[in-house]
Amino acid sequence: MPIRNISDTALWVAVYRADESDRPDAVFRDPHARRLAGERGEMIVQSMANGRKNSWSIVARTWLIDQFVLEFVHDGCTRVLNLACGLDTRPYRLPLPETLTWIDADLPEVTSYMNDMMADQKPNCIHQRVSLDLADREARLDFFHELAKNPQRTIVITEGLLVYLPESEVAALAYDLSHTPGLDRWIMDLISPSMLPLIAQEMGDLLTDAKTPLVFAPEEGEDFFRLLGWRAIASKSRLKTAASLHRLSDDMMAYAKIPEPPGTFRQYPWAGICVFERTTRL
Repeated sequence: MPIRNISDTALWVAVYRADESDRPDAVFRDPHARRLAGERGEMIVQSMANGRKNSWSIVARTWLIDQFVLEFVHDGCTRVLNLACGLDTRPYRLPLPETLTWIDADLPEVTSYMNDMMADQKPNCIHQRVSLDLADREARLDFFHELAKNPQRTIVITEGLLVYLPESEVAALAYDLSHTPGLDRWIMDLISPSMLPLIAQEMGDLLTDAKTPLVFAPEEGEDFFRLLGWRAIASKSRLKTAASLHRLSDDMMAYAKIPEPPGTFRQYPWAGICVFERTTRL
């Protein structure tokens, strides 16, 4: 199967980052993406119904998270915690302060792969890799407890993670994060319920065959996290961002020009990047 497990999804995302990096007008450059994606990443993309047609969504997601990270680091955040980091190379490609601590956490096989592939590369900040199965709540809490021993203004990133988790697991993760001192900002990607069938049509049986279906798309949008210790402070549409970056076809540009109704209960296909601040007082 092209996609064997959830970790393989990082391979086709890396292909899109590599394609963007090759453009003369690239909005970001990831010189490591093509090598990290490898042949399997290219095979996954070629097995998708529309291949590279909708790569604009990943480009917009990557660019938006880049901008939020740089903004919060400039405002004084001193640590980044990237959960289920996959093949992310931001510690190597973003202009980060040398004193910033960046922690990449993922499954042991992903961590081992990145250690091998990036062994000869120098990050721009203090960089750590941690092997962690986020599904193991006890191990997750132990890890968060260690972080709390040295509380810092920390940005949490969950890119391409939550959509694979049932609501109960997302809620538990949100609660655990909000009850860990120092974890003040959380950057995530979020989709509306009507996006699920569209993505399923795009991906075909690739995800279901690998037992990694997309499931998390809360009807209440960002309000899902309100009682779990988080308040949304920014939400950016990937479609409208891609339009501003000139990455849409003419037919998609027509959709991008439609105004978005206010509120978080979105009854239309929507995918975006959301930023939350912690409201739990510890």
